[in-house]
Amino acid sequence: MQPTDLRVALFSGNYNYTRDGANQALNLLVRHLLDSGVVVRVYSPTTDRPAFPPAGDLVSVPAIPMPAGRGEYRIGRYLPAAIRADLEAFAPNVVHVSAPDFLNHGAVSWARKHDIPTVASFHTRFETYFRYYRVGFVEPVIKAIMRRFYNRVDRVMPPSPSMGTLLRQWGVTTPVTIWSRGIDHDRFTPARRSLAWRRSLGIADHDIAIGFLGRLVKEKGLDVFADVVKELTRRGVPHKVLVVGKGPAQGWFAEQAPGAIFAGFQSGDDLGRAVASMDVFFNPSITETFGNVTTEAMAAGVPVVAARATGAVDLVEDGVTGFLVEPTDVSGYADAIGRIVADAALKSAMASAGVDRAAGYRWVTANQAVLDTYLELHG
Repeated sequence: MQPTDLRVALFSGNYNYTRDGANQALNLLVRHLLDSGVVVRVYSPTTDRPAFPPAGDLVSVPAIPMPAGRGEYRIGRYLPAAIRADLEAFAPNVVHVSAPDFLNHGAVSWARKHDIPTVASFHTRFETYFRYYRVGFVEPVIKAIMRRFYNRVDRVMPPSPSMGTLLRQWGVTTPVTIWSRGIDHDRFTPARRSLAWRRSLGIADHDIAIGFLGRLVKEKGLDVFADVVKELTRRGVPHKVLVVGKGPAQGWFAEQAPGAIFAGFQSGDDLGRAVASMDVFFNPSITETFGNVTTEAMAAGVPVVAARATGAVDLVEDGVTGFLVEPTDVSGYADAIGRIVADAALKSAMASAGVDRAAGYRWVTANQAVLDTYLELHG
């Protein structure tokens, strides 16, 4: 079978209505598939004002707002008759699911009924989210649902080896193939560092800017970030906090980290400039499956301090490109950041090592692995 023989139905919980790392990866994958001659049809909830234009042919599915104050995301319903009819008319020979929700569960059942190979990509550690909203007691139930979901498909594609190991620990026995991630190396480079932009935000040339990059939601470890900033202040470690991104927890975070500089949402080359203008990238999140922002910071020549958790452990070489710290060890994070702040030679060495380490992450290589997996399932 050739790529031009493939007809892929891709299911997403959020393909383009709110911008995040998962749907950025899915859109880049679809562009690669289309460029390779694959026919693709995407099924996802939509909104009247999407965050960006979708790659490929997008079919809107019925959905409801996510509860618990996260209405910016939507949950697709099972598989209504109209969507089943559209699927049958499209006649896919691969079904790719990307979230363990009702819609994607229905897509797997439909594919199994029609004897169509299924691939599940793993983007988000949903099981960890509930602890940030005081309902952590449901975490075992969510793990069980996810385990059942990934055991019903023909191939699971997590983005990192550590996630593959975690799936095995959960009891997922489906064969695993890694779908890594890439970096736009023209956008994320030390050359985009801008002292003028920093100055416009009130960050002096000699200031150490500790950066956060991502959606401002509590599951990104904002509570730990704020506690570490307080500890750095208590210790007298000179720093400024530079926050790049927006989200529903921005007001809460601003209260917890007074004095933080919020640069807002950045995209394109402006995002590359923002990342390169940081001095330390701090990522205490334990919900990452890969950590695109971590590789982008390394590519931009910024040392990383991250949680010793899935994703980061595959990317950060501890003591070389940055530091890995136990997830809730506030003192340990402060120690690591303090070492980088106090040692210019260490900071420079980590910056150079990060650029070298990130050079191997290329989207064309990562996305070709998915296409090769589709073809292998038909081999």
